[in-house]
Amino acid sequence: MLHLRAIVPADRTDAVCQALADCPGATNIVVIDDAARSPRGDLVTSDVARESANEVVNALRGLGVDQDGSIALDKVDLTLSEHAEVAEERAPGHGDDAVVWDELDRQVTEAAELTWSFVAFLALATQLAGIAALIDSPVLVVGAMVLGPEFGAVAAICYGLVRKQPGRIVRAVRALVIGFAVAIVITYVCALVSRWIGVIELHRLPDQRPLTAFIYSPDRWSFIVAVLAGAAGVLSLTAGKSSTLVGVFISVTTVPAAGNLAVALALRHGSEISGSLLQLGVNFAGMIIAGTVTLLVQRVVWAAVLRGRNRRLARRGT
Repeated sequence: MLHLRAIVPADRTDAVCQALADCPGATNIVVIDDAARSPRGDLVTSDVARESANEVVNALRGLGVDQDGSIALDKVDLTLSEHAEVAEERAPGHGDDAVVWDELDRQVTEAAELTWSFVAFLALATQLAGIAALIDSPVLVVGAMVLGPEFGAVAAICYGLVRKQPGRIVRAVRALVIGFAVAIVITYVCALVSRWIGVIELHRLPDQRPLTAFIYSPDRWSFIVAVLAGAAGVLSLTAGKSSTLVGVFISVTTVPAAGNLAVALALRHGSEISGSLLQLGVNFAGMIIAGTVTLLVQRVVWAAVLRGRNRRLARRGT
């Protein structure tokens, strides 16, 4: 269940309550008159099944509550209420299958912002990946994958493609390009300095790297893994499964490829440079394609679920 908290102009409170009453997935409606001071209005709260969230938000937006008041939705970890259970049963589909589009919009917007923390996490992850490439450590590769923040920007590109928002796509691509460029440059400089002061001793580096060679040796499996990770990542975002998203981070080799690219540039390993660049391209392409298709499928499937619900209601009405 989700908890709705809305600040509603007094002249629209009855209309909002009626809209909530008409929604089969909304219950526990509470009104506190003149409770809000900024903006001024009545406080209306309700418990809403996740699968009915879009319906409720759209109804409140249609009444101008988002412009003259406020709409907030919070996840409820535990609800002990027979009314809430009935509302969940009456709501169409299942909560894990529902995409709350406004929630996803906010998530991908924040994740694709080019902030200092985004660049810092990406730079730290890339340096870990560079060290992993030098010492052939799969443990450090996994750590770099988990630390990298790039999937949010990839999801923003997918969302922008589905919603036909070129501005969002440009901002996400900008964040990825600048973020990875800065991270690679920092790792490259660190690798050069480490080589000059003797931290990196070329004669002690392993000639073969069987545990991390996949970073710069893309093949058909690289694309398949990227496709699966992209689909799983979008599903985990839309279903609110953050634990599942960690598995996505461990599946894709974008950050490890960037780290290996920086080290290969510093040590002038030409074959690994091209292989790392190709690995980056393959991973991003696979995730973007799969993520976009997943969102499109979710939109089509949920529209079919709503049409089926509406047909059932129409039959009951007749």
